[in-house]
Amino acid sequence: MSGAPRSLAADGHSPMTEDEASPAVPSVARGSGVTLWRQIAEKLEADILAGTLAPGVRLPVEAELAERFGVNRHTLRRALSHLSEAGLIEATAGRGTFVKEPPLRYPIGARTRFSEIVAAGGREPSGRFRGSTVEAADADVARELQLAIGTPVLRIETTHEADGVPISCGSAWFPAARCRDLDLIYEATGSLTRALATLGIEDFRRRETRITARPANPREMDILSLAPGRAVMVLERLDVEASGAPLQWGRSSFAADRVQLVFKP
Repeated sequence: MSGAPRSLAADGHSPMTEDEASPAVPSVARGSGVTLWRQIAEKLEADILAGTLAPGVRLPVEAELAERFGVNRHTLRRALSHLSEAGLIEATAGRGTFVKEPPLRYPIGARTRFSEIVAAGGREPSGRFRGSTVEAADADVARELQLAIGTPVLRIETTHEADGVPISCGSAWFPAARCRDLDLIYEATGSLTRALATLGIEDFRRRETRITARPANPREMDILSLAPGRAVMVLERLDVEASGAPLQWGRSSFAADRVQLVFKP
């Protein structure tokens, strides 16, 4: 995980005023010896650090910002790219460019529920059903779920978001005989916990979590709206019922700079 975003602002710079933001009064100084894109980056950063542009706020579209500063889009994009590299803003496909939120604290313990974790952080959780299939358990799935190889298992593909920002995507495998129609219920409710409760499984516990890190692959970059070169943390997890019987084995990819994993005894 990266540390605090590095500062680009120079001493003496202040946030944009309403007059400076007016398209009729460009707020960058040509011939000052400081490149235009850097002046724009410094002014936007000053607004972010001062809280004028709060975490989660969407920036104006490129055309509006370029007009506001009296520059072309190439210059504006250079400034935004610099702020993105500094960890201050983030572009999400189909949604726009936002002031970056602090990493989501994600406790890993005996009871790990995405919706509860996100809600506790003051954000709106959502789960997106991406598809399902009943398939024969391969060696890995059979070992984790303590089934014979070839036993039917239900595979569910999901994406999880916080305030509309994708946090993770992945797959989970369940014994098909135990979790019949779980995928249909999950698709209808958007909550795995509620879907399992509908099947009479009121509680389940995390037995084990394994974590690795690597660069995001093209599919993960697409689903999680990640730029090339960004990293993901891959979590493999095993959840069991109160009886100790394996309930689900899953593998999820988390956008590494959007979460802070916290391990609790």
